[in-house]
Amino acid sequence: MTMKVARYYGAGDIRIEEMPVPEPGPGEVVVRIRASGICGSDVMHWYREGRGPVVLGHEIGGEIAAAGEGVTANKTGDRVSASHHVPCNTCRYCRSGHHTVCDTLRSTNFYPGGFAEYVLLPKVNVDRGVYPLPDGMSFEQATFIEPLACVCRGQRIAGTRIGQSVLVIGSGISGLLHVQLAKALGASPVVASDINEFRLDAARKFGADKVIRAGDDLPAVFRDLNNGRPADIVILTAGAEGAIRQAFRSVDRGGTVLFFAPAGKGVSVPLPVNELFWRNEITLTSSYAANYEEHMVSMELIRQGRVNVRDMITHRLPLAETAKGFGLVERAGESLKVIITP
Repeated sequence: MTMKVARYYGAGDIRIEEMPVPEPGPGEVVVRIRASGICGSDVMHWYREGRGPVVLGHEIGGEIAAAGEGVTANKTGDRVSASHHVPCNTCRYCRSGHHTVCDTLRSTNFYPGGFAEYVLLPKVNVDRGVYPLPDGMSFEQATFIEPLACVCRGQRIAGTRIGQSVLVIGSGISGLLHVQLAKALGASPVVASDINEFRLDAARKFGADKVIRAGDDLPAVFRDLNNGRPADIVILTAGAEGAIRQAFRSVDRGGTVLFFAPAGKGVSVPLPVNELFWRNEITLTSSYAANYEEHMVSMELIRQGRVNVRDMITHRLPLAETAKGFGLVERAGESLKVIITP
């Protein structure tokens, strides 16, 4: 039995091919993909350089099509989402709460990838990275569990809490999730910026108290909106050099800058040590991926409707149009979330 996959060969080169449907071994399951989200990282071609040909896609919702010997927690027909990367939970990094720098997490994946009709979840993923979907949660909503979990981890590390002022630089899908989560956590004001008017309108729609065009004097405009004070937390979901410089100038004394998105290839920004750090106690931190608990928190936020993901979907495309979907995400025009439905 064969299946169709969308295989990535490089920028602008995604081909629909056939390959055998994987068979589950002991402890493994095969998931039939019903929806798969295109992540911004899927179109970071400099990051993918030299890794193709490969089937990408890690934001999935589907149903278990087959379960291998010894699988007891999941059965055929179960509606699930799953983590492509999972930690060991026993190494020094996991024991200290840094699950996402675990060597196991960085070496695990499902096969061949979410832009396929079926994927195989290895035993370790089945053991610690399968999430049964609540009743009423659609497969499309399930594709947001992983990206929102990453946002939950980022804001936990940044320390978002009631009454703090938050500036989100970049209003793509990650930025909009950050806006919604910061609002749900009680931050105020929550301000979003971008260079794209479509995305600024989306930030308003999804709860930003104010929006700022990134071309404006962002730090000064933010202070005007926040009673003269800079931001307690600045969240970078854009990796441009100018955005990073704006973040440094927008954070208050004792505040935090969260590097959520990677910078472009080769981007390097001088660190203004005296102006930024000396006497000001600024924290620069980063986050990557998410652990099991953060996935569960994410799923509950979606289930309760505290984070509205349904209305973020702007495009639904069949597997045959995966290349078109990649183009929509890469151009970052009038699109937010693009979902592939094999």
